[in-house]
Amino acid sequence: MDKTGKPGVHQQVKDEQLVRQYISTRRNEYFDTLYKRYVGKVYRRCLSLTKDPAKAEDYTHDIFLRVFISLIHFKEQSAFSTWLYSISYNYCMDQLRLNNRTATVSIEDGADYNIADTDDYEVTESQLQQLAHVMEAMSPDEVNFLRLKYVQGMDIREIAQQFNLKDSAVKMRLKRTRDKIRKLYTDKP
Repeated sequence: MDKTGKPGVHQQVKDEQLVRQYISTRRNEYFDTLYKRYVGKVYRRCLSLTKDPAKAEDYTHDIFLRVFISLIHFKEQSAFSTWLYSISYNYCMDQLRLNNRTATVSIEDGADYNIADTDDYEVTESQLQQLAHVMEAMSPDEVNFLRLKYVQGMDIREIAQQFNLKDSAVKMRLKRTRDKIRKLYTDKP
């Protein structure tokens, strides 16, 4: 709703159109509209799979970060919601499998661990917004290399073959891009 109580302009636009508008303009308002439309549904999906509100919240943020990074790969072969739910389901299942393989250590009752009391949601939201701003400063080539490596899971050799580069060149580009992200992220207020 806008200030007059009427549906906002972006609320009337179809998901796929918002994706196209975001990709062509890189204006965050389009992604924000998609986020607001689906964050509750993705959270509930994660909660139904994890049965843990904290994990569901963390997974929801991770999923939207992945969606933000890989939005240019959405080819409209299905509805945006279908694509998003597929990413959500696969991410949650991967995390649950990973957690089942990871050994856990119980925390003793009554022990003093000096754990800081912070509002995790606000901290995570702030970090995601900061990361989104950093990603906007990256070149399309840098973002593409990151997506191939970390979202699509391609190995160095596959990326090198795709771009007709040597493995060492791909490794160096990825290292420089990670260093750039680290610098931009820590330099942001």
